[in-house]
Formats: sequence, structure tokens, C-alpha cells
Amino acid sequence: MSSRRPFDQALEILSDLVRINSVNPSLVPGGAGEKEIATFLAAFLKRQGIPAELQEVAPDRFNVVATVRGARPGPRVLLNGHLDTVSVEGMHCPFEPIQREGKIYARGAQDMKGGLAAAIAALLALARNQPDFSGEVVLAAVADEEDQSLGTQFFLNQWPKEKPFEFGLVLEPTDLKACTAHKGFAWLEVNAHGIAAHGSRPQDGVDAIRSMGAVLQELEALDERLQSRPSHPLLGSGSLHASIIQGGREWSSYPDRCHLKYERRTVPQESATTVEQELLAILAKLREGNLKFKAEARLVCLRPPFEMNRDHPILGRFYEVAGSKLPELVDWGAVSFWTDAALLSEAQIPTLVFGPRGGGLHSLEEYVVASDVISCAEIIYDFVLAGSEPSQTRRGSHLASS
Repeated sequence: MSSRRPFDQALEILSDLVRINSVNPSLVPGGAGEKEIATFLAAFLKRQGIPAELQEVAPDRFNVVATVRGARPGPRVLLNGHLDTVSVEGMHCPFEPIQREGKIYARGAQDMKGGLAAAIAALLALARNQPDFSGEVVLAAVADEEDQSLGTQFFLNQWPKEKPFEFGLVLEPTDLKACTAHKGFAWLEVNAHGIAAHGSRPQDGVDAIRSMGAVLQELEALDERLQSRPSHPLLGSGSLHASIIQGGREWSSYPDRCHLKYERRTVPQESATTVEQELLAILAKLREGNLKFKAEARLVCLRPPFEMNRDHPILGRFYEVAGSKLPELVDWGAVSFWTDAALLSEAQIPTLVFGPRGGGLHSLEEYVVASDVISCAEIIYDFVLAGSEPSQTRRGSHLASS
């Protein structure tokens, strides 16, 4: 049997995946979630003879975990991709894959069912050629990456600590760049308090919206300072933006409340302490300047930045394999958006983000380059086989028993 033909199946797998509505219900109330797509994928893998299990990470929300073992002990590799997508509002036929000019259009085609399909196709090829490789390859197709990353967190918490991974590959769309860094983010809330009063009685009221205006001015000044600092060589500077603001009750009343949500994008060396102290300093300054100013804030969520050393041997090995396949396209790089690679890195897994070219990320017309999906599957397969060569030196703690 040819070791190349199975990779063509990646496009069929992609079409099957995008036809299943998996809109994240945490982002879109009533969204379908991952139950149907996870059930489909687990059943598909089992029919191919690959052990696969469902992990319920939240009610009706599932990961799929599948493992293929080689013929001999060797490295353990993790392939990570998410099952959920963002909203389809405003899209025409979002779940019908349309092939045009070498591209496949559909919601999730680029983000990131294209990369996930490549991982699945590679897993199928490895299962059919187990005598050719050593160690094991684990696929974690996870829920909820687009919101709180419940799926990858659950997977890492459940995975046995005595079975560490030597390498992790997150197959987000990177335009075929081997990415070693991306920004983190923090979500913060501010509540400003006023005193409700009739609009004709300014002596009785305190305008909470005006108070929040002062907060916004200070945040704008902070953003300007952040972006004027010396930048990270791959990621640039940190930044922030207002996301949602709500306040007031009716036309003729002083507003007694105003609520702001904003996002702070972080670069390496910026932590939860960094973003909390920035906001606390702003509130303290405003209280000092105005005795009527009352507000409190909280950090709702923080996801760390991701950065790996390109000199790590296994990252270099993947880069060499990918570059030998597509020498004019593959390069080192970084992405601005957050991925589950940060969680893998925190779990001490040497990790790269690598995936196909495409466009329309989170937009109304999303697509992935079809040939890249096939190429990514081939690269994964070749990388696993290259890592099985006897000349490669391995650390014993990362050997996987077959």
C-alpha cells in the first residue's frame, strides 16, 4: 500500500467536519456545541480500528482522544485541534463546503477543522503503517477553545503525569509558518457607581457614565504607553481595547451604574499581576482626584502568552521536515491570536503552532487552501517517521511503550 494515498482523505474528512454545526454555545446562546461532531469523530476513528474515547468536559460538551502506537518504544507526540467554531450569523450556507479555485469555503474550514482534518488523516496513515514508526501519537480533538479552553485544560488534567509528551503540535492556521510565539490576553471588568436622581436635580445625582468616561480616558492613555514601549521581537507590544459598555436607566435620570468590559492583550513577561496593578493604579488615581468617584474592578479571565525557544531540537526537527516538503512556503513565525499552545507549554510540552494557509478568520467568508490540508497531513506523518530513526537520541523519560 502506498504511504501517500491516505492523505487525500484529509479533504473528505474536512468536508464531513464542516457539515456538522459545532458553534460554541458559550459564545452563542443556543449554539450546537461539540456533542454531535465529537460523537461522529469518535465513531469514525473506531471504524478505522483506532481506539477513541469521548471525554465530557462540561454538560453535552466533549473531547475526542485517540491514540495510535507504533511497533516499538519511542517518543510520544500530541496533536491538538479544536472542534468548536464561532458564530455563523450572517453567513450563507455556513455548513456546506464549497470548493473554488483550490480553496474550501465553510465555517471552521480555516479555524480550525482544516488543521484537525490533517491531523486525523495523518493518524489514519500511521495506523495503517504501524511497523514503520516508534512510540505513539495522541490526537486530542477538544471542545471550547474559542472561549475558555475547557477541553484542553480537561485533557491535560486527565492525562497521566507518568506519560509525558515529547512534542505537541497545535494545528491552528499559521500560513504554513512554524510558530513559536503568540500573545496572551486578559478580560477585565469595571463597575462604576453613581447616585440616581432626577435629571433636573444635579445637586442630588452622581453620573456613573461620566465616571466611566474618566476610566476610559485613563485606559486610552495606558494603551498609548503600552504601544510606545520597546516591543517584543516577534509579537510587538501589549495593547488593550474596550469591548462592551452598559449603563444608565432612562433619559431623564442620572445613571447610578455603568459596566465596562475590556480586553488586554499581553506579551511575554506580562502577567496577571501586571494587568491587575495597571487597573488598580488607574482607579486609585481617579479616587484621589474626585471624592465622588466610586468603582471597583476584577480580573475575569487570563490566558498566558506563548513562547518557545526555536533552538529546541525537536522543534528544529519538525521545521526541517516541513521545510523539506514545502521549502518555498515554510518558515519560522509567530501569530497574534491566542491558542491552546500556551496551555501545552505551561504543561512543559515543547510545542509548535503550525497549520494551513487560508483567510476569513472569524469572518463571513472563511476558507482554507485545500492542498495545504493534504500537505500538513503528510508533514505530520513524515515527522513521526523521521523521529523513529535509530540515529535520533531520546530522553528516556519521554519514551512511550507500544
